[in-house]
Amino acid sequence: MAYTAINKSSDYMDTKLYTQSGSNNNGNTQTLTMDNVGFVWVKNRDYTNSHNLFDIVRGGSKSLASDSTGAEQTVGGGITFGASDTTIGADTGGYGFNNRVGDDYVAFHWRTSGSQGSSNTDGSINTTYTSANTTSGFSICQWTGSGANATIGHGLGAVPKMYIVKNASATNDWNVYHHSIGNTHRLFLNTTQAKEDNASAWNDTSPTSSVFSVGTNTNVNQSGSTMIAYVFAEKTGFSKFGTYTGNGENDGPFCYTGFKPGFVLIKNADATKYWHIFDDLRAGYNLNNYRVNPNTNEVETTSTPSIDILSNGFKIRTSQSQFGNSNETHIFMAFAKAPLVGSNNTPVTTR
Repeated sequence: MAYTAINKSSDYMDTKLYTQSGSNNNGNTQTLTMDNVGFVWVKNRDYTNSHNLFDIVRGGSKSLASDSTGAEQTVGGGITFGASDTTIGADTGGYGFNNRVGDDYVAFHWRTSGSQGSSNTDGSINTTYTSANTTSGFSICQWTGSGANATIGHGLGAVPKMYIVKNASATNDWNVYHHSIGNTHRLFLNTTQAKEDNASAWNDTSPTSSVFSVGTNTNVNQSGSTMIAYVFAEKTGFSKFGTYTGNGENDGPFCYTGFKPGFVLIKNADATKYWHIFDDLRAGYNLNNYRVNPNTNEVETTSTPSIDILSNGFKIRTSQSQFGNSNETHIFMAFAKAPLVGSNNTPVTTR
């Protein structure tokens, strides 16, 4: 029996590294070779530009910054979503999100349905659009906030393990649900804050295979505002949403995922610490993997030991409080570079 139905993980989530070319800070476009890309996350690794997040539901000209409370902004160039090749555009002049010539960039991208989607009527609020990929367990949902406790249809047919919600119309924090800290708590993608107990975020209600719940908080359901959610369900051999408890040692915990990770997001949920994104492409490698931090526009971190990326998971290699604080809970989201064993029964190796 196949360990996973997704033999080629890069068909559904992938990372692109590039050095921007062009002249006079008029950068060239970049191409993402994946079918039906629906969500793109771009960060300049060398300069203090914000993280720019684009999705097919809001349209490729609208960016949200994970390190900011700001409403969505119209960005020159933007993203042109295509059925097979998706283009990262570049502003003409200035220091836009993708046009600093000579700088190194990273772009993370996920596949959805390949279209803006349609209204999902499973919840008490009908979404304006839901673009879902049930194979990989990822959907994008947009709705108009009601200001009251409500449910939103996500279209995945499986119970989500994590979702990230932003009020795209207003200056509000990014709210994060992670199943391991429960429906009574939230995290904030744009800050270092530890988990917060707040019933007005998720209405103290866990998601189901058809809907997730939002409360009265303006961050997640402000009346009349355009709300956007990135929703993730776990798929064996492709994605994993878990936790580990730090031990305060350089020989830290091993986190089994069942695949070689190509992307890992980590946050200490119990303390005021940064968010961290690792991938298997950026230099540094085990155990000095380079990382970018979603809660800040800072340049890429290229020092201090952190994690080993292995064929079946990752291992913490530092006692540093960001990753290894003793007896504290750290959440993670991981996506596969390759499955441990796919339907072709071929094991993967470390890099």
